[in-house]
Amino acid sequence: MKAIAGLVFAAGLIWAPLSQAQDAKAGEAAIKKNGCLKCHSVSADKDGPSFKKTAAKYKGKADAAATLHGELKSGKMKVDGKDVKHAAFKGSDADLKHAVDYILSR
Repeated sequence: MKAIAGLVFAAGLIWAPLSQAQDAKAGEAAIKKNGCLKCHSVSADKDGPSFKKTAAKYKGKADAAATLHGELKSGKMKVDGKDVKHAAFKGSDADLKHAVDYILSR
């Protein structure tokens, strides 16, 4: 029984990084496919803030993913308390989830 539990635990340790890598690849693909990199990058501000800056803004907020998901889907968001238009995310809900998770993980 202990051996089986050990194997299950070890498999979880191996599987978690693999699934995270797959999710990161899906997030990168969704971001590229929807043209997000025209105005954003991972670490440098361009026309829009870097993904690192966005992740820092939402860090520790329980509703971060839901808020960012809603803003990107609608194309409306608040920046420094002001309403700002943003290109609405055109991909599927699954692509949007991957993109949001990718951005928040930076």
